Amino acid sequence: MSGISGNQIKVKKNADLTAFNTLGVKAKADKLVEVDSVEDLISLHKSGFFKTNEPFILGGGSNVLLLGNLSNPVLKISIPGIEVKKEDRNHVLVEIGAGVNWHSFVEYCVINNYGGVENLALIPGTTGAAPIQNIGAYGVELDQVFDSLELFDIRSGKVKTYLKEECEFGYRDSIFKCDLKGKVIVTSVTLRLTKSHHKINTEYRALSEFLREKQIFSPAIKDIFDAVVAIRKSKLPDPSLLGNAGSFFKNPVVENSVAEQLKDKHADMPAYEVDESHKKIPAGWLIEKAGWKGKQFGNVGTYRNQALVIVNHGGATGHEIYDHAKKIKESVSEMFGIDLVPEVNIFGNQA
Repeated sequence: MSGISGNQIKVKKNADLTAFNTLGVKAKADKLVEVDSVEDLISLHKSGFFKTNEPFILGGGSNVLLLGNLSNPVLKISIPGIEVKKEDRNHVLVEIGAGVNWHSFVEYCVINNYGGVENLALIPGTTGAAPIQNIGAYGVELDQVFDSLELFDIRSGKVKTYLKEECEFGYRDSIFKCDLKGKVIVTSVTLRLTKSHHKINTEYRALSEFLREKQIFSPAIKDIFDAVVAIRKSKLPDPSLLGNAGSFFKNPVVENSVAEQLKDKHADMPAYEVDESHKKIPAGWLIEKAGWKGKQFGNVGTYRNQALVIVNHGGATGHEIYDHAKKIKESVSEMFGIDLVPEVNIFGNQA
């Protein structure tokens, strides 16, 4: 990103990572390296850092479960900056540094009347993690407004641009979680947003019901933003008050025949069309039906307002949280024949 220059690289030994993961798991890193610019990454490459180390890449720590201390160096990506790259009467291309807080960027867009990300308000984490996960909420996914990103190739030391079609976006998935995992570092993301004729998305039931209750029948971007923030705050705990990583599991996608069989047994089961042959079933509904909503065992529990969220009531270890998630997974599999897949990235020995 233009205007962002390298500084002296900050290195901290025996670093406490508790404040760097929203689950609030106590863990330490032998070495924590904070990266403020692309130049920092290039300097690290030239020094041979990536030849002798396999670093753990950390953004906002909102989508990770640490199972213990990390002997590998941790790279904290803190690259700042929001820059308008190009605009016309109807659209704007905005480049965002990978270290920018995602919700802060959404607020910036609402203030400037840039449309396309208002449904993604209050998603925790940094912008650099957004395309890796292909974040989505309330009827919108990042790939719908995605233009391109810049990344640093750990092997070659080169900065490359990836266009949308190269990212292989899927449901909470991308090439960066698969083929390129651990091989590249996202340094900035460019989104194509609207300046006029905004496409207002109110298809998600909870959102449309909220707007109807407020008697907002022609919502603007700010109305959608405010509604999503209010809904999320009512359902999801604040990580600063109660450790959590948001949705712990992905919503499973099943074939229509499987959904129909489950509907025969559970008439109240919600199911949403993905394509002609697949339906998406809310993981939170499955977990709640299996009896886990609001349950607490020791320091770990399932949130009382949303069964999809696992919470740290204080002092929980990574393995305690992992074991709780494993029991939920086994319970849902036994009851529904569906295997839940974690949305949270798990690091450490799972044995």
